[in-house]
Amino acid sequence: MLTKCPTWPKEFAEKYRKMECWRGETFGGMLRERAQQYGSQIAITCGETQISYKELDMKTDLLAAGLLKLGIKKADRVVVQLPNIPEFFEVCFALFRIGALPVFALPSHRQNEISYFCEFTEAVAYIIPDRYAGFDYRHLARDVCQKLPSLRHVIVAGDPEEFQPLTRLYDDPVSYPDVSPADVAFLQLSGGSTGLSKLIPRTHDDYIYSLRISAEICQLDQDSVYLAVLPIAHNYPLSSPGVLGTLYAGGRVVLAQGGSPDETFSLIAKEQVTITALVPPLALIWLDAAQARRNDLSSLEVLQVGGAKFSAEAARRVKPVLGCTLQQVYGMAEGLVNYTRLDDSEEIIIHTQGRPMSPFDEIRIVDENGCEVKPGQTGELLTRGPYTIRGYYKAEEHNAKAFTQDGFYRTGDLVRMTSSGHVIVEGRAKDQINRGGEKVAAEEVENHLLAHPAVHDAAVVSMPDEFLGERSCAYIIPRDQTLTTMEIKTFLRDRGLATYKIPDRVELIDSFPQTGVGKVSKKALRKVIAEKLKATHKTKM
Repeated sequence: MLTKCPTWPKEFAEKYRKMECWRGETFGGMLRERAQQYGSQIAITCGETQISYKELDMKTDLLAAGLLKLGIKKADRVVVQLPNIPEFFEVCFALFRIGALPVFALPSHRQNEISYFCEFTEAVAYIIPDRYAGFDYRHLARDVCQKLPSLRHVIVAGDPEEFQPLTRLYDDPVSYPDVSPADVAFLQLSGGSTGLSKLIPRTHDDYIYSLRISAEICQLDQDSVYLAVLPIAHNYPLSSPGVLGTLYAGGRVVLAQGGSPDETFSLIAKEQVTITALVPPLALIWLDAAQARRNDLSSLEVLQVGGAKFSAEAARRVKPVLGCTLQQVYGMAEGLVNYTRLDDSEEIIIHTQGRPMSPFDEIRIVDENGCEVKPGQTGELLTRGPYTIRGYYKAEEHNAKAFTQDGFYRTGDLVRMTSSGHVIVEGRAKDQINRGGEKVAAEEVENHLLAHPAVHDAAVVSMPDEFLGERSCAYIIPRDQTLTTMEIKTFLRDRGLATYKIPDRVELIDSFPQTGVGKVSKKALRKVIAEKLKATHKTKM
């Protein structure tokens, strides 16, 4: 078992097994069972490529054997940075089968993040596509290898150049290591508010439970067709119910390369898609596009929207415009997931972010002193349960702050709960920007800005945005008055920062407003930029 991963106390683990939350399943075993049950039924569609359950299981076996032959063994960490392509599933299930751990990176991550993931996890391998969305990942791999000579293997799906080709790893099946359901299956990334992402250890037991319950709530079965629009390494399209929940239910996954209506609307019609998941900005684009087009979207039964709060005004448009049921999803990679149910009233679906999916989810809503608030009042959400982690990987100091002594995870989300038990998200307690579902840690970006020789001080805050919900604004006190916005953005890009983390706006300022104790008042900065944007909008009108 992987060390340095806090886990559930024995009495909780026994309780979850006794209550049949954890049924002793592993991902490798799950795929084998589905292959036996569904055989030639199609599991994955990507363009003209169709992969059956039986074929996916067979390819998993062959690749698992090749990875073992390469020297990758049980509990080894492997950074996986693959987009929405069939190889994502082959790689992940092969790693699951041998007990090695995928570390899920996103296609948008660059050198800064990837180097950190590889170094922090002591990864033995890094798996990438050759090119995707105009970016050459082999260039990125070269930079990472130069920085981390301890990285033993770079494996490429596509043209490998000097690296190891994925296609040559497939080998004759062998006997595989024993994998326990209690073992950590993979490491996911948190949307951390204090810098680079913390790593979330998910076990076979807890994650498969979340898939099973999600699939039940979303009423998935072997006739379900899930369109994967968002990057599937994200927890939301991976498991809520996502691509893995769809495979658990015996359904079919259709892979899209982006969320544009130009691609997705025709896919819905062609593949008879029944369910898909979006973030609010993308949902708004779909709503506008659907009114101007004549695509046949009649197969679509459920549109999930999550990742950030969906406005009631937009939520109200989903059924009349798209002809399907809206399902609001609010959750976190650390565990807890809330859904509106498909048979909830319109009022609940439009105005809340759902209720916990498991009867074993425990919820506390507390004030700044840690005391529970009165029903209906706003406070910080704390949670624990059979699929909510008890601590991050190799983060003992942070865990002491992020978790209570009795194991509740401090989400940093400000919520209130209705009398019916539904959650309404009101905002964030942490210093984090939710840019259309992508979480940007202000501290991380500030640290990069402070590395610029012409920057004296920096504060990154959220600013309201009609489309994304929030964008980022960097307030900078310059040492040099010739400093420009373009120079700052180029500097951050050259440092390997992911594109979505680069501030959308840069404001040069002489000094920061302060709180009563002399700290930078980010509340005041947010107010300044919000008023400035409002004034600009009025002027344009």
